Amino acid sequence: MACRNLATFTLCVIVSGWSVAAPKTYRYPPTTTLPEIREGIGRVPSGHPRLLATRDDFAALRTSLSDDPLRQMLAHAVIAHADHLLTVPPIERKLRGRRLLGESRRCVRRVVTLAMAYQLTGNNAFARRATDEMLAVSRFRDWNPSHFLDVAEMTFALAIGYDWLHDQIDEASRTRIRKAIVEKGVALPFNSRHKGWVRSANNWGQVCHGGLTAGALAVLEDEPELAAQTVHNTLRNVTRSMAVYAPRGSYPEGPAYWSYGTSYNVMLIGVLESVLGTDYGLSMAPGFSMTGQYPALAGGPSDLFFNYADGGSSRNPSPILFWFASRFNRFDWLRGERQRLSELLATTEASRGASNLDRFLPLALLWMKTGPGKPECALPLHWQSGGETPIALHRSSWDDPAATFVGFKAGSPSANHGQMDIGSFVLDANGVRWAVDLGAEGYHGIESRGMNLWNRAQNSDRWTIFRQQNHGHNTLVIDDQLQVAKGHAGMAGFSDDAAFPYSIADLTPVYAGQATSVARGIALLPSGEVLLQDELGGLKPGSRVRWGMITPAIPGSLKQRSLDLRHSGKFLRARILSAGPNATWHVLDTSRPRHDWDSPNTGTRMTAFESVAPASGRLTLAVLFTPGPLNKSSGTQIKLRPLKKW
Repeated sequence: MACRNLATFTLCVIVSGWSVAAPKTYRYPPTTTLPEIREGIGRVPSGHPRLLATRDDFAALRTSLSDDPLRQMLAHAVIAHADHLLTVPPIERKLRGRRLLGESRRCVRRVVTLAMAYQLTGNNAFARRATDEMLAVSRFRDWNPSHFLDVAEMTFALAIGYDWLHDQIDEASRTRIRKAIVEKGVALPFNSRHKGWVRSANNWGQVCHGGLTAGALAVLEDEPELAAQTVHNTLRNVTRSMAVYAPRGSYPEGPAYWSYGTSYNVMLIGVLESVLGTDYGLSMAPGFSMTGQYPALAGGPSDLFFNYADGGSSRNPSPILFWFASRFNRFDWLRGERQRLSELLATTEASRGASNLDRFLPLALLWMKTGPGKPECALPLHWQSGGETPIALHRSSWDDPAATFVGFKAGSPSANHGQMDIGSFVLDANGVRWAVDLGAEGYHGIESRGMNLWNRAQNSDRWTIFRQQNHGHNTLVIDDQLQVAKGHAGMAGFSDDAAFPYSIADLTPVYAGQATSVARGIALLPSGEVLLQDELGGLKPGSRVRWGMITPAIPGSLKQRSLDLRHSGKFLRARILSAGPNATWHVLDTSRPRHDWDSPNTGTRMTAFESVAPASGRLTLAVLFTPGPLNKSSGTQIKLRPLKKW
């Protein structure tokens, strides 16, 4: 008997012909023992498919497609891409720098697409092509375990293909694929040195435990002890990386890495439940039940993410959002997602189907449920994440496409995938992203030069990269110095009062040695304007403080305290309300690389001004942003107050 309750596993006994349930309730973090897991493995019925979906689930999917035009559209795209793959040769073992990851992800996309297309159509050509792909990678000498993400994703690809297509694969091919899953993937943490990721507290833990657990459960009939040890190892250690969701579902590595790590976390929970009937309490991790709201909260009206840390701002459909919406009955978390997916599918070349889409997108067919036509929005307008990498988000409306939105970040540069973006912000108004984050520098280009991108010490190569420095973010630079890499800035104030919602960050630790106190506050005014106010103390007299904002907008006339910005036919005025004497706007070129290793940032520039610290060592900098039409500004009515009186 399969049981798919949130955190319980029902053990059934037969008494006089009746099934009597004896529920066992699991807690978080899991404390299930290896013998208990062995017992669960031993009760799994034979037969495939069983990872994420059963034979009955696929039958129900086929008959339900006509109930949802979008799901039907996605199914057609999956089949179209599978048709295209029939003539594409299998991948080869080609590393890019130290990574095989690109090929591993390509394998996931191909196998998941082909296996789903087979389940939708029964066309054996798709099963044969997926088998050829799996056999090709099975012949690789290894899956590059020195960069274990490569192994995890390849293992997941073969696990899905082996399980979903099991009865369509001949015995000799099944043996070869199963052997590769075990020897090149699942067994490595137990018989090799490639296990540094096991106790990882970042996305590596989610991806690697998720991929290997899928592999172990795919082959459990032949490797029951390895399957039990793998599940036990996962339950003991994946909680380290799941801890990041506390307390309110945010993700310290930003929205892009949220999608990566959380996708594998969802699939880990999914394969445990579909095979063993329980996730042993993993979905009870603090904040996990709330993290489905995070992409909506971190996305602005411009349909761009607040892309702090190493991530891009582009927002594409995320398959796991359909899982979260169904799981927690929060269809408001899907705001814009169905339209986003529909538009993407409509613009994808028909002959190639889903070739450029998320490699997990076919799985959305299993998770898309019909919810209310227009669900009531219970998402907050003003939100602060808490956690080790706190962010604050304020918006004037969820329904107005011209709404004002501001995202604001604290935390530490030394966080995983961290940048010196402490105090940085993004700003949307009238559907335009005015203040932008440049995102991540490409890893391969830096590593190929022999530069150490991953050392986060103060003198690391990482901080010579423009996109990693505070010089390349919408924050403060004091005397041309870097932020303190090991410093950690917390949120010192927050209000969601509609009359004056605000957030305040104490930035002092990341400017240690440059000032004795640095605080930044951001407030969203009822007019839709944004007030940004900095207070600095303990500066050396004569120190120069640069205030900067990177923008794609075209600036108007300079050398005055009001600056009009124009972009896409819209306007934004940035007005200096407080600064040192003679502070006026000027523009810095961010489009051209500063060093050979920096990428160009085409179409961007930094609007900036400098203030000189007086003898008192204290400065207050304040800027008011007024979205057009510009005659609505309340700037003349604003009386600045110290941040402690906000």
